[in-house]
Amino acid sequence: MTVQAEATHREYALLSNQVKQAGLLERRPRYYAWQITITAVLLAVGWASFVLVGDSWWQLAVAVFLAVMFTQAGFLGHDAGHRQILGSRRGNYVLGILHGNLGIGLSYGWWVRKHNRHHARPNTEDADPDIMMRALAFTPEQARRAGPVARLAFRYQAYLLFPMLLLEAVSLHVASVRAVAARASRNRWLEAALLAAHIAGYLTVVLVVLSPLKAVAFIVVQQGLFGLYMGCSFAPNHKGMPVLAAGDRTGFFRRQVLTSRNIRGSWLTDLALGGLNYQIEHHLFPSMPRPNLRRSQRLVEAFCRQQDVPYCQTSLPGSYAQTLRYLHAVGREGGAGGGTTAGTQPPA
Repeated sequence: MTVQAEATHREYALLSNQVKQAGLLERRPRYYAWQITITAVLLAVGWASFVLVGDSWWQLAVAVFLAVMFTQAGFLGHDAGHRQILGSRRGNYVLGILHGNLGIGLSYGWWVRKHNRHHARPNTEDADPDIMMRALAFTPEQARRAGPVARLAFRYQAYLLFPMLLLEAVSLHVASVRAVAARASRNRWLEAALLAAHIAGYLTVVLVVLSPLKAVAFIVVQQGLFGLYMGCSFAPNHKGMPVLAAGDRTGFFRRQVLTSRNIRGSWLTDLALGGLNYQIEHHLFPSMPRPNLRRSQRLVEAFCRQQDVPYCQTSLPGSYAQTLRYLHAVGREGGAGGGTTAGTQPPA
């Protein structure tokens, strides 16, 4: 181990020791019992309301409510994927597939594999799947490698971001079905059965209760807002933060802090974003239970200040502004076919 590697390892070890001594990695079963119960009850209320309202345009209001609850269920699946809820891997897996495959129609196993790759190398070229998508370019070089039609789209990607998020849920559903159909894994058939149960149940209830036109409108609104809410919850976390080169050797502690952004706010922000607003703390300690993230924030920020490591924190509107400015700058530079690659700092 090099001197630099030893130093970066020591940094994280010191912080980790402080976090453990503060009891911030201990499970919070009572909190999650309440969260799971309330989310399940509200989902049931949403579907019961759907049946009671019947064939009416008021169903669009129900669609908005269910979009919110689908996202809240997704947050719980995220926590299960990081083993924040229970001590056992099997228990978290069961909670994950119930919330993911059965509850909202997304493959839990596929998502966990993809998300773990993101956590290992966030905002790193050729390593982080979240910046290796076809729809957006995160470095000028990505834009320049694309075809002429894609480069033209990238020039306007800042304007297209939020409209594209309306299709995020559909994209994730399609990716989930493809993953379950193509990937042989120990629990493939269980995940496939639960995913099929969700899709069949969802479409059956909607098509039985609503006329064809209202059914289409309900699905478009509910799935569109579900994708938009999810995308708006995840987008502020890393988009517009430094993008690291594929061979970057930055240590774990600094890599996680430098590529992540926190969102300031109250308990309402915590609820709305599922704790993802503490992205720095979450990336440093992925298994930390959601309610402990707020408590750890001051400790982590003070430690970063001591180590002279930039700690990025802004408002929710400010995070979107930074993201859009970054995407606009990348799209313009890449679409023009000149300039340099993004390097380690986002465009101003």
